[in-house]
Amino acid sequence: MLELVNVSKTFLAGTVNEKKVLKSVNLHLKPGDFVTVIGGNGAGKSTTLNAVAGVFPVDEGNILIDGMDVTHLSEHRRAAYIGRVFQDPMMGTAANMEIYENLAIAARRGKHRGLRWSSTAKEREYYRELLATLGLGLEERPNAKVGLLSGGQRQALTLLMATLRQPKVLLLDEHTAALDPKTAAKVLEITEDIINRSSLTALMVTHNMKDAIAHGNRLIMMHDGKIIYDVEGEEKKALTVEMLIAKFAQSSGEEFANDRALLS
Repeated sequence: MLELVNVSKTFLAGTVNEKKVLKSVNLHLKPGDFVTVIGGNGAGKSTTLNAVAGVFPVDEGNILIDGMDVTHLSEHRRAAYIGRVFQDPMMGTAANMEIYENLAIAARRGKHRGLRWSSTAKEREYYRELLATLGLGLEERPNAKVGLLSGGQRQALTLLMATLRQPKVLLLDEHTAALDPKTAAKVLEITEDIINRSSLTALMVTHNMKDAIAHGNRLIMMHDGKIIYDVEGEEKKALTVEMLIAKFAQSSGEEFANDRALLS
């Protein structure tokens, strides 16, 4: 469902500030894979997601989604195949519009909207049922302005919006990092439920090693623009934070030095 073949990217090439952020990255995600991505600062985690989303062109290599080469597609054309949730709860929704209105816009993503974009009674009932699955009571206040929601409620709504049209790939870029631990745990629970219920293929960057181990069926660790560890199935389930730190030192020859990840 997602394939990166020898993908490389250098920022500010030919200058004193040149930085090779991705170095011949190869990654293959099967349909339904839920992959968590861990690594230190500057490892290339978010850059990999941005490369998949088409935020910038890659220097070398190819990116394929469901067998289609999207390497040279612009970000807005690639968005038809990708759902994305960012770290900032303020992104991904229209704060001055109602919950129903946000969902209606997400439902019409990629379609010709014409002059009428508001939702029908049947659609509103469907949105109400979707909101109820979150377990946050949002189905009781569908006409509330999104800007009045808490960060956790807003991220949960963004997840619904990002997956409403069944994207080929769901990209989650530290989407719980700005939330308190209790709220983050709830949003992760909702995330896994949505992914499993819809059999989505997902790539989730996180700084929290415990979350990376607890969620998804596969884990990859990045360092210095490369994937240095890739584990799945029963081997992943048996991992501990201590084992991950040891594996990082073994694979990279360095100590893991990400305070946020270690404190988490």
